Amino acid sequence: MRLVRVWLVFVTAMAVSISVVMAAPVPAPIEAKTAVAAPAAAAPVDPIQIGDRGDEVLAVQQKVSQMGFAVGPLDGVYGDVTAEAVKMLQKEKKLPVDGKVSPELFKMLVGRDLPVSRGPSIATVRRLIQTSFQYIGVPYWFGGTTPRGFDCSGFTRFVFANIGINLPRMADSQFAVGRPVSTERLQPGDLVFFETYEPGPSHVGIYLGNGQFISATSSRGIAVADLFGHYWGERYLGARRVL
Repeated sequence: MRLVRVWLVFVTAMAVSISVVMAAPVPAPIEAKTAVAAPAAAAPVDPIQIGDRGDEVLAVQQKVSQMGFAVGPLDGVYGDVTAEAVKMLQKEKKLPVDGKVSPELFKMLVGRDLPVSRGPSIATVRRLIQTSFQYIGVPYWFGGTTPRGFDCSGFTRFVFANIGINLPRMADSQFAVGRPVSTERLQPGDLVFFETYEPGPSHVGIYLGNGQFISATSSRGIAVADLFGHYWGERYLGARRVL
């Protein structure tokens, strides 16, 4: 009997131990943390500035003109006149005056966001014009094709090569490429041609906008001139667009 009683005590103790273990709270499983990718940084949006063109420029010109500022022709080309109008607007609105249309100013004027990409032609034309301006003052050199000295077609060929466009070597051959452009539709980056020392296209330059162009001249080297001034206006032959 004593042995049975001991056995019952042992079994009871074991049952109590098991029940305590079973009743103990089970720790919740540790949840694996899912890595959350940081949001991608927004692509920077370049302001509209001299040399740009397109629908966004036209929208700015229309709005600024409606506000009473003289922007010049509503042609979608952002030239000096439009930039000056924007400066006057910025001054009136007590904004930083730089003549450029920032994304914030564009949204204020037009009521929508300025696109990140406004077409390859804008960046291309800007680079073309900026490249051409780097060589202002370089001397004229008949037959020259390098920054040591340029002739007119050597200069245009060199500048366009910097944006990946290969032009023929001579002015008359360059006049045969691209598509013709009427005077009222001239845009920055167009090639402009003149009849100077011989019949046909014998001089070529790059149109900058607002009636100005840049070329290699025998008198001043690389220089900016008025397209319709006394000398060049009388000799203007036409324009071609290769962009």
